Amino acid sequence: MTQSNNDNKLKDPSVKRLFEGKNFVFISTLMKDGTPHLSPTWVDLEEQDGGHILVNTAIGRVKQKNVSRNSNVALAIYDQNNPYDMVSVRGRVVEQVSGDVAEKHIDKLAKKYMGLDKYPGRSAGEKRIILKIKPKKVFHMKYG
Repeated sequence: MTQSNNDNKLKDPSVKRLFEGKNFVFISTLMKDGTPHLSPTWVDLEEQDGGHILVNTAIGRVKQKNVSRNSNVALAIYDQNNPYDMVSVRGRVVEQVSGDVAEKHIDKLAKKYMGLDKYPGRSAGEKRIILKIKPKKVFHMKYG
């Protein structure tokens, strides 16, 4: 078990592998009344420096509204082939990126997770947004 107080842990090959694989991440945000909201989603690491976790969602969805009000988040990811290889992260959303970058990013994630060139789940008029997450605490546990 290892723990880190900064984003350098995301560069650890055994941690990075989880985020680069077809593993879903669970992201927890806070509702207006302070209760948690949890949702599974696709995930990516920022290509430039690998120091930020990227979650793509649609503008107006619950998690996007929540992080606009309170940027604190928690994430959990595990290896789909070994649930005893997992990472949990506490951090905050430091930026929300919309426009063409976010639209292309969801297609990149569709390729990673579904093998498709275009994301098939778009709703009419939907606009995508990337939640750029800066980790504060990273914890990695691996057994087996």
